[in-house]
Amino acid sequence: MADSVYRVFEVIGTSTKSWEDAAMSAIRVASKSLRDLRVAEVVKQDLVIDNGKVEAFRTKLQVSFKYEASASKAKK
Repeated sequence: MADSVYRVFEVIGTSTKSWEDAAMSAIRVASKSLRDLRVAEVVKQDLVIDNGKVEAFRTKLQVSFKYEASASKAKK
């Protein structure tokens, strides 16, 4: 296995349905601008409450993606 380098970043997804939908929304949007997402870890879940009613589910994720080696450096 070749050596690899990964970047970890946080995203927060929201949904009016569930924490799972919030997480999937965050990954769906992040994957539009980043390639090769590898692992997502749920680090926090919370709710937005208004007048005693749950308005939204929020899921915070730590997501990693793999850095790509440039063609010239990959040959070394």
